[in-house]
Amino acid sequence: MKSLLFRLFLLTFVMVAIQSCGGDDPDPDPIKTPEQIATEALTGTGTQTWGIDGGGSVQRDGAVVTDLYAGFELVMKSGSAKTYTSKNNNDIFDASGTWSFVGTNFDKFMLSGTKPVAGREISFTQNNDNLTLTFTIPAPGARVNGVMAVAGNYTFRLLKK
Repeated sequence: MKSLLFRLFLLTFVMVAIQSCGGDDPDPDPIKTPEQIATEALTGTGTQTWGIDGGGSVQRDGAVVTDLYAGFELVMKSGSAKTYTSKNNNDIFDASGTWSFVGTNFDKFMLSGTKPVAGREISFTQNNDNLTLTFTIPAPGARVNGVMAVAGNYTFRLLKK
């Protein structure tokens, strides 16, 4: 009887020892830098399309002007060359170019190009599937093709596509 009890105890001890020898817990995800977090807010995992269709809006100086930007889309890409494309932009955004953060707070970015939005600080906030862009186009140089004045304070409320 003592031999049987000893064998049972030994078997239990060996089984517990084997189970406790499992692999280490996987390494936790590395902590992301503020720049990485901000880049992911704009570009997702590499490329993100933002648009107005489906409930987005555009305001200029507090007045709703969404109809002027029907079908607007902004595609933001990350990587070694941060690029963007836009369509249905009412000629205030360039069709394509590069983007970069302004400063080290990573809550503003700037687009390259020659259209009125290019070279302006664009503040952004991203919350789930919503991206809000705010920027100002000052009066000097605020004409498109020398005809339409586009100066004003803009707020683009975009949805993730």
